[in-house]
Amino acid sequence: MAEPFKNLVNPALVRAAVPALQRAWPAFDGERFVALACDGLEALELKARAMHVCTALEATLPADFAAAADVIEAALAPAEPADSITPANDPAGGLRGWILWPVGEYIARHGQEQPQRALAALHALTQRFTAEFAIRPFIVRHPALVFATLRRWTTDASPHVRRLVSEGSRPRLPWGLRLQSLVQDPSPTLPLLAALQDDPSDYVRRSVANHLNDIAKDHPQVVVDWLRTHLPGAPAPRRALLRHASRTLVKQGHPGVMKAWGLGSAWRGEAVLTLTPRRVKLGDGITFTLQLRSNSARVQKLAVDYAVHHVKADGSRTPKVFKGWTIELPARGEATLVKRHSLRPVTTRRYHPGEHGLVVQVNGRPVAESTFALVMPRPTRAR
Repeated sequence: MAEPFKNLVNPALVRAAVPALQRAWPAFDGERFVALACDGLEALELKARAMHVCTALEATLPADFAAAADVIEAALAPAEPADSITPANDPAGGLRGWILWPVGEYIARHGQEQPQRALAALHALTQRFTAEFAIRPFIVRHPALVFATLRRWTTDASPHVRRLVSEGSRPRLPWGLRLQSLVQDPSPTLPLLAALQDDPSDYVRRSVANHLNDIAKDHPQVVVDWLRTHLPGAPAPRRALLRHASRTLVKQGHPGVMKAWGLGSAWRGEAVLTLTPRRVKLGDGITFTLQLRSNSARVQKLAVDYAVHHVKADGSRTPKVFKGWTIELPARGEATLVKRHSLRPVTTRRYHPGEHGLVVQVNGRPVAESTFALVMPRPTRAR
């Protein structure tokens, strides 16, 4: 079984941070910090652990924020030059990785009265972990300053800083504070995304794609207009970015986005769906086969996705769309597509027994459907 995410912040990580903090500030009370941070830590989930360790930092770092920021920066490991971050803290090398989530939270809590000093600290921190969570309260309280800073950072030498420009300002960042003003009006971030969409780093471009996908959930027309402007003649890396940014709207069959990708035409042909097994236990999976037979005299460009209609606790169903294939089917041609869909338990979905549906859609329109029964495994009896 995979290690729970919450264990990324653990007592060993807390203890490993002490030498770097004491080198930066010999008066740092490492023993008190460890005692406070580890008290009750293992009973908490991941985000709560980060907040708990932050509270221990509040009790042990200098009371003056500027002085505390100096300690934090002096305790950091060397900046990561590549697109990846070393996950574990190295006591000999300085602070990096997951221990910096609570450090970022400390800056967010205590740096609001000195935002320029705080942003400088986040510029350093994000090159050793990420500051995407910590910068968001500053966007809320100091939008003019932060957006002016982000504009400068679009040309920063570090890909980590450039990524922060996009990731930190995403309207709906998972685990992060929702930026409600940007949910309502994403226009302040659009110049930033335009400056970064052709960034040399794929790490940065992936963030831009996710940011645009966030916008698509509330303002699909913004993304349609973006595609009209930036897709024609786009180089291959930008096309890949824009395809990833379009994923939610393609799954929904949004007409403007489907048309932008040449997927606006209705499917002309026959679709036959078979599904096996028709009765499946939670933890197993189903395999479905889709046979497509074109009756068109022209090549058809097809986006083939599928929706699983999960049974809810009240017996109703709710659909979840999954990505399938993008193919070009020759005139009068045929294709057989096969996919296995796992029904393993996941933390983001609660499964319920009953008859589930599976609907295949081509270019956003349903073309075939079937059902399967999901059954729960019998509980094992204690011996």
